[in-house]
Amino acid sequence: MRVLMFGWEFPPHIAGGLGTACYGLTRGLSKLGVEVIFVVPKAYGDEDQRFLQIKNASDVEAPYGTLETEEELWKQLTFIQINSNMVPYLSPEEYETEWSEFRHEKRRGIPQDIWKQRYNFTGKYGANLMEEVARYAMVAAQVAKEMEGKFDVIHAHDWLTYYAGIAAKRVSGKPLVVHMHATEFDRSGENVNTVVYNIERTGMAAADRVMAVSNLTRNIVIEKYGISPEKVVTVHNGVRFKAHEGPEEERGVEDKIVTFLGRITYQKGPDYFVEAAAKVLKHLPNVRFVMAGSGDMLNHVVRRVAKLGISDRFHFTGFLKGDEVRRMFELSDVYIMPSVSEPFGISPLEAMRSNVPVIISKQSGVAEVLTHAVKVDYWDVDAMADAIYSLVTYPALHNMFITKGQEEVTTLKWDSAAKNVLDVYKSVTE
Repeated sequence: MRVLMFGWEFPPHIAGGLGTACYGLTRGLSKLGVEVIFVVPKAYGDEDQRFLQIKNASDVEAPYGTLETEEELWKQLTFIQINSNMVPYLSPEEYETEWSEFRHEKRRGIPQDIWKQRYNFTGKYGANLMEEVARYAMVAAQVAKEMEGKFDVIHAHDWLTYYAGIAAKRVSGKPLVVHMHATEFDRSGENVNTVVYNIERTGMAAADRVMAVSNLTRNIVIEKYGISPEKVVTVHNGVRFKAHEGPEEERGVEDKIVTFLGRITYQKGPDYFVEAAAKVLKHLPNVRFVMAGSGDMLNHVVRRVAKLGISDRFHFTGFLKGDEVRRMFELSDVYIMPSVSEPFGISPLEAMRSNVPVIISKQSGVAEVLTHAVKVDYWDVDAMADAIYSLVTYPALHNMFITKGQEEVTTLKWDSAAKNVLDVYKSVTE
């Protein structure tokens, strides 16, 4: 089976868990004999292509459709409230520079030949994101046209590529499977961006099958977007963490280290982590808290840490990737993911593979598949603080979660997820 797959990012150039999931899934599919052509907005040339073919959308000329069609698509995709920091991956610095510049630009008319040129995608989440989403859809149609008869199914990851998947389906007539890694409700709570919501709903309505990364996400898709339950299936993510060969990281401190690793945004609950840390430090002064990541709540969190008087116990590392993540886990005694809404959550699995006990919110999809993790409500900072206190104070408890967690996480592999995805492909092609 051959799959034409659309994704917005691919390792080593990632901004979050989406690229990591794409890597693990495509690697698992290759072991099952599935050929994947992965279209990414911008390829850098250093992607691992041993098990898939990377196609760079920036190298594709897309003279597709009529001008009327292009203008209609443009109108649908460029209406956006510029004054709101809609993009979850945008740092405060990027927001100030890129978005402030963009909102002062006047929208010009569309040249007749705009779609007849190669478009140099950034592949990022900046001010021209909607413009790139629109043009990516045009490129997708051209790719599907050029590959006519050479693939069996279309797979689109997350809302950024849903219109690309729809365009490819219209050109080829092949079935479309869309993957919902995170809904707009996960990113924004009830204050959803209507443009993104409409793209998500349109993509799922046009798809032959919708894959949700957890039952939690599946329920949101059905209840909030009105998608038929028969059309939505759950496929839990897996984990892949390469074994590290070499000396262990030198800590340099005797204090216990509790780590938060993720985007510093509303969705990830960083403020609850700070409040729990303050409660722990009232009883245990020999604990350090690390917040690894970046996001639009960073300045707020830094100010709150200062106001609570715990700055000397708090460390901000900025965004970590690749080997930096492994090193951070090796230095950690406890990992915590207090997400307000987490469709799945791969990082706790990576922490467990690194022999780190984890505390996760009950509002996360990964809580559905983990038994040996401490689960608390994201808002219950007292329970969160108690869990941290227990794991850093009682060695027997700490070691039990390491041993049992390691046994459990080894069963949650991408190979298993890939088998389930292949079953979904077969259900829409046979």
